[in-house]
Amino acid sequence: MIRVSVITAALNEQANILAAVRSAKDAGADEIIVVDGGSADETVRLATHAGATVIHSPPGRAIQQNAGVAASTGDVLLFLHADCRLSPHSISEIRNRERDFTFGAFRQRIDATSLIYRLVERGNDLRIRWFGMPYGDQAIAVRRDAFEAAGRFAEVPFLEDYLLSQTLRKRYWPTLLRGPVYASARRWEKRGVIRQTLLNWRLIAAYHRGVPIEELAAQYRRHDQK
Repeated sequence: MIRVSVITAALNEQANILAAVRSAKDAGADEIIVVDGGSADETVRLATHAGATVIHSPPGRAIQQNAGVAASTGDVLLFLHADCRLSPHSISEIRNRERDFTFGAFRQRIDATSLIYRLVERGNDLRIRWFGMPYGDQAIAVRRDAFEAAGRFAEVPFLEDYLLSQTLRKRYWPTLLRGPVYASARRWEKRGVIRQTLLNWRLIAAYHRGVPIEELAAQYRRHDQK
């Protein structure tokens, strides 16, 4: 049976980390690694209490996730954002596809009741089906050998999940797993669903026009501060 390592990058995620780790444990992860980027709150204590192995690295999701991979032993690497939760059967779904699974992500369920979030979820599913581009908040899972062949996460301040998917899909079309993965609505609630979606599209388009990733990251941070 394939071994699945769940890897979560965290920075000041005390409100979410306990639920994320417990969901991975309940789903049957062979190991759960939380990579802390220097939290000043209770993230490390809570993650350890929940049963995760906690390691430390410089901050930055790509840097932290690569550090988690280096510390892991699984055949499949599942990258779970700290504000997301796996459903109980998500890892068994990967194991049941052992012979044909290389790369994929889960259907998403956003923690909000409005119909507009159901439309966002549907759009995210279709992005995988039609364009082969899962994002990080859909819990990307990939076999270790394919991840290493893709060059790991580019250690950039933004779009690391997009760049990884872009590289992987050249060789493997992603599997859309039923899941779902439950995602926090906090960034949509903060900016508004339409504004957040348009911001994502605009920054992706700018990347393809050649705007440096560092500049895109700065733009995203400025929107965070509004």
